[in-house]
Amino acid sequence: MKTIRNPRPSTWSALSQRPVKDATSLNEQVAGVYSAIASDGDDALRRFIASFEGRLADRLLLPKKALDSGAVNATAKEKAAVDMAYEAIYAAQVSQVLPEPASVFTQPGVEVWAERRPIEKVGLYIPGGTAPLVSTVLMLGIPARIAGVRQVIIATPPLSDGTLSPILCYALQKVGAETVLLAGGMQAIAAMAIGTTSVPKVDKICGPGNQYVVAAKQYAQTIGVAIDMPAGPSEVMVIADETAEPSFVAADLLSQAEHGTDSQVVLATTSVDILRRTKQEIVRQLKVLPRADVANQALKNSLFVLFDDIDPAIEFANEYAPEHLILSVKQARDVSRRVVNAGSVFLGNYSPESAGDYASGTNHTLPTNGWSRTYSGLSVDSFSKWVYFQELSKDGLRSISGTIDVLATSEGLEAHNQAVKVRFAGDKRNV
Repeated sequence: MKTIRNPRPSTWSALSQRPVKDATSLNEQVAGVYSAIASDGDDALRRFIASFEGRLADRLLLPKKALDSGAVNATAKEKAAVDMAYEAIYAAQVSQVLPEPASVFTQPGVEVWAERRPIEKVGLYIPGGTAPLVSTVLMLGIPARIAGVRQVIIATPPLSDGTLSPILCYALQKVGAETVLLAGGMQAIAAMAIGTTSVPKVDKICGPGNQYVVAAKQYAQTIGVAIDMPAGPSEVMVIADETAEPSFVAADLLSQAEHGTDSQVVLATTSVDILRRTKQEIVRQLKVLPRADVANQALKNSLFVLFDDIDPAIEFANEYAPEHLILSVKQARDVSRRVVNAGSVFLGNYSPESAGDYASGTNHTLPTNGWSRTYSGLSVDSFSKWVYFQELSKDGLRSISGTIDVLATSEGLEAHNQAVKVRFAGDKRNV
């Protein structure tokens, strides 16, 4: 773990760079997957599943009967946990749905308004394999359902035997999953973006993933399929002052480091003592983690930064623009008002990032790699769009016809002008 003391602001941009795979090689691989699936459809998808996931794809879609039987086998404890998380996430997501704005008369006889409409077909990507992300099913499925999406395709890599865990089946059932693609990685994203005999083509793809998944999502945009955001390898930044608890800070850092070897964790602290004790805690806690090897590899790409006071630490956080930001500082709420760039912010010593991942209710599908400068986390809005309406009376159109005339003429678009004038042709009050 690299430790830096009071880095100059001119170096912050370089320090904020995440570990990434060579973009040229990655993009070529993604393009190859898309090309093959566009040509060979399901056959290519099966080949990629065998190559990348190491299993034979006897079936591409999960039968409803298998989903239902799997859900039945979830334990009562698992079902209760999913139910509680569902209610918290649902409540938080519904609270963000604002009423549709009232219509406005911009001029007498000129009425405009907007109405929310759901995106019709959406693909949801749920990372899986070694660690099926049950919580991500809820984080994606609930807002899609609230928005009223007509067709939801869910893609997730199954276990090695081609099945899904009972708790994952229960979560899928809970969000009303109907079409479940048993595939992961670039191939799943490409199949949903292009469409095959088995997999319906979608209008938008949402969900987190590794660098391959992010690259595949970004490629989807080049063929006319929208995405939620670049949500890639997980990351967390903790800002800690002398009031922080080192064991808590270490645990928060490790909770993200265990996601994957390409995850990144950053500690910005104003206390030498907190820095020293946090490092000791990381060593101690690593010894008992089942995914210690993964976490240890991620820590090699991570960063500890020591600042003299809290002000540059906050400024550095805004430059870094983390996916998750934990403020383990005194007067955390006051400090939080100065946060400009972050996907999700956790205030105080008892607000671990794990709460947001599972049960507090905020969405855990968030922009990574500095994208929180321009993107928000997933919400009902991610599955909706606004359609704009206007209705003009004859007098209303006449009242703005002069403005249309001047602007259309200045742009050299006479047909626009005529579309107004023709409506008053032969009218004694012709404009």
